[in-house]
Amino acid sequence: MATVRTEDIIKEFDLELISGEDGIHRPVTTSDISRPGLEIAGFFHYYPAERLQLLGRTEVKFTEMLMKRERRFRMEQLCSDVTPGIIITRDLDVPQELIEVSEEKSVPVMRTPMKTTGFTSRLTYFLENKLAPTTAVHGVLVDIFGVGVLITGQSGVGKSETALALIERGHRLVADDCVEIRQVDMDRLVGTAPELLEHLLEIRGLGIINVMTLFGAGAVRPYKRITLTIHLELWDENKHYDRLGLDEEKIKIFDTEITKLTVPVRPGRNLAVILEVAAMNFRLKRMGMNAAEQFASRLSEVMKKELDD
Repeated sequence: MATVRTEDIIKEFDLELISGEDGIHRPVTTSDISRPGLEIAGFFHYYPAERLQLLGRTEVKFTEMLMKRERRFRMEQLCSDVTPGIIITRDLDVPQELIEVSEEKSVPVMRTPMKTTGFTSRLTYFLENKLAPTTAVHGVLVDIFGVGVLITGQSGVGKSETALALIERGHRLVADDCVEIRQVDMDRLVGTAPELLEHLLEIRGLGIINVMTLFGAGAVRPYKRITLTIHLELWDENKHYDRLGLDEEKIKIFDTEITKLTVPVRPGRNLAVILEVAAMNFRLKRMGMNAAEQFASRLSEVMKKELDD
């Protein structure tokens, strides 16, 4: 999991730092955001102190109704040792007591001109992406007809060469050799390339090539949702390969299951075309059109008719 600190949020959203500068290195450990309305009213029994605290017009106006001594006491409770920061929206005036307490406890207080709802959505999206569980997989990620296809297989089986052929046919490269995968939702995996390998493709005999330089900006994309995995392996005469496509194999990454196809490799097979067809067929299946099931149904009808005759 990536590390996010308060200073990263200040930089990302161009926030104005009001006070508590000594605490900008505090870690943000959750994507949940708290609007401490009940806490400012005095109910701190279930205060989620580890979250970023967001004060909108309602919370700020309520603090103005409190007596000065009571307001300071509430601000002291709000600024805990684990609170990564407090953000004021709509460029509202920051209570003086909050500024004083945040300086004493080194809790960053920031301000943005954005509206509370809009800023909450943007901040949540940013944190969910940054704090999502992450793993790295040896393979190639390509966008084929809008389908994010993760190509895996042992070293030297032809993953990068297949990706190159797909790029020549108009598809887009996301990552080669190492694919960083983040689970941004319960059923959504997003793949990206490590910064060092972005836009690069390694072809044995040629070396490393820059896909964007050779084929243009339309041949690459920075990230893609992964919905299909195709495993390339050398043809094994003793192994039975699926010829109908009725049985759908799944692979689990984190909590998400995605479809896995195994494609044998041997001279004469056009892997680029096979992967294109696999991606198109996968899209058709998601639309409810399954050629294998249709064939099996027709076959059953023919066999039943012959038995009746």
